[in-house]
Amino acid sequence: MTALTVGFVGLGSMGRGMAANLVRAGFSVQVWNRSPGPVKALVEQGALAAADLTEAFDNDIVVSMLADDKAVESNLHDPALLANARAWLHINMATVSLPLARRATELHAEHRIGYLAAPVLGRAEVAEAGRLNILAAGPEALLDRAEPLFAALGQRTWRLGSEPYQANAAKISTNFLLACAIESMAEATSLAEANGVKATDLVELLTNTVFPGPVYSGYGAMVAERRYEPVGFRLVLGLKDVNLALEAGAEQHVPLPFGGVLRDAFLDAVAHGDADRDWAAVAEVARRRAGLD
Repeated sequence: MTALTVGFVGLGSMGRGMAANLVRAGFSVQVWNRSPGPVKALVEQGALAAADLTEAFDNDIVVSMLADDKAVESNLHDPALLANARAWLHINMATVSLPLARRATELHAEHRIGYLAAPVLGRAEVAEAGRLNILAAGPEALLDRAEPLFAALGQRTWRLGSEPYQANAAKISTNFLLACAIESMAEATSLAEANGVKATDLVELLTNTVFPGPVYSGYGAMVAERRYEPVGFRLVLGLKDVNLALEAGAEQHVPLPFGGVLRDAFLDAVAHGDADRDWAAVAEVARRRAGLD
């Protein structure tokens, strides 16, 4: 068993599998979550329970996987928590805004705690299998020290820069492109269906010819079959990431014309009660606009 101790914060659909993989890899893992159920499940797999965040930060390394900026800031940016922490490194694996990533870097430096951003690509089942792609950025020496954890969590770690926010920029850009792909498939299948072509037939054609690969085959099937459960990534989080892309573009004066279209489509979906369905459910907006329902 490795001598490193790890505090893991956030046992949502992604965090549960990630923490379990660290336990299986031989790390001593102490877990914290707002609701006790996931903590109990991880303890049964060999983890320790942290009574509070202070205990979680009493380990060598803290790995956090929380939902958004608000959750990260309200739980992990308490100066008293960081001032009393024994941890020498915090790895934030959430998808957060670039301003928050910069604030986090500065705040951790003030308390002499290393900080890395390492958001991931992959749904919950990929996290459980330890096959995530990890988008990491931060000081090279810290990335080297974090590599044993990354190896337990994913199939490849992509080093994207020396400043943590650069990993978040890459993840936001990737999710923006995924949202564009889902929206384009929704519009294309609606066009085909309005002209008597089965959506499933169009997706089979596309994914076996011009658009092979997991994005179009996976999300294409969900769109064509109108299958939005089980939920791999909640639609409301997709809206969050589209907004993060628009904010990052505005900060650097990068136009994102499709971004406004995506934001409105996701808002429409939320307004129609689809916030907690898989983000592929944004396809229902295109269907409504085409008069297919």
